[in-house]
Amino acid sequence: MDFSYLEGFLGGDVSIVLEVISLFAQQAPAWDEKLEAGDPEWRAVVHTIKGAARGIGANALGDVCQTAEFGAPEDLPPVRAALAAAVAEIAAYQAQKAAG
Repeated sequence: MDFSYLEGFLGGDVSIVLEVISLFAQQAPAWDEKLEAGDPEWRAVVHTIKGAARGIGANALGDVCQTAEFGAPEDLPPVRAALAAAVAEIAAYQAQKAAG
């Protein structure tokens, strides 16, 4: 993830950065539940994740979502993996900022 993108976009206000990425991480489990081929809303969910990901600088996640949105259900596992990776990176960033 490119946290410097989000930091720059938000004028370096780390408290807002932390709030925004926290909201993303909180929403991630609900998105993950819908990333199943049998869920009729999976394309809409992938589209939502794509926009949210690109908005916070999670470019790799945005890219796999782009592929899946116009692809097939077989493209969902990479989305799930990239979403989990983004959430892990968010947790590491939060821990780093909390440590000072």
